[in-house]
Amino acid sequence: MAFAATDRPLKRGALARRFGCNIETIRYYENIALLPAPERTRSGHRIYSPADQTRLGFILRARELGFSVEELRSLLSLADSHEYTCGEVLTLTRGHLTDIRTRIKDLARLEHTLADISAQCEGGDVPHCPVMDALLKDG
Repeated sequence: MAFAATDRPLKRGALARRFGCNIETIRYYENIALLPAPERTRSGHRIYSPADQTRLGFILRARELGFSVEELRSLLSLADSHEYTCGEVLTLTRGHLTDIRTRIKDLARLEHTLADISAQCEGGDVPHCPVMDALLKDG
């Protein structure tokens, strides 16, 4: 999904629609201080500047790529400093990639185990179930 900022401020509902996320998602990122508290209109409506919109797009893209909140904090800290190097970003990205590869291996092992267990099960109306036996098995 493309997360393009506009050249004008947006209210929270319009921002959520534009970026295809929930209002609660925006509120969450404000509450955990990834997104700064927005300016308010005289009537009290929150308005998000183009810079706020760009930052939200950055956050949403990074989350789509599986970056954790803490990894995202690190990336945003680098971006906010305006003094980061490509090497610093690459180091964070490679660490994230290593984590993803580990999770993929873990999921492949899980898939193999579940496939083996389920292959032993015939289904049907019998009371004995190899899947339940495997789940109830001690250590």
